[in-house]
Amino acid sequence: MPRPHHHVYVVELSKDVLQERKFRKCNPGYVDGKPCVYVGMTGLDPDVRFDKHKAGIQANAYVQKYGLRLLPDLYEGFNPMRYEDAQEREVEIGIDLRSAGFGVWQA
Repeated sequence: MPRPHHHVYVVELSKDVLQERKFRKCNPGYVDGKPCVYVGMTGLDPDVRFDKHKAGIQANAYVQKYGLRLLPDLYEGFNPMRYEDAQEREVEIGIDLRSAGFGVWQA
């Protein structure tokens, strides 16, 4: 069986992302002052994936434009994991953060 090598990761986004109508529309429960984040999943090291986003390589537009830094405290304990587990965990993290009032974007 292959060694688990998938990672979930969370990127802090600049508050400027709140000026994007589509982002706001997807976060009706956003609590003013809470962080805005992107939650993703990758077969790469999260640092490498973040650098690719910022460089415009297979990038999410919000991360490329508004990404500030990774927030390892929100995901490090889960990694690495199997692909299927990473898919599930990515969704769970998004749900948890959204219910805590965060602004969340997921691929």
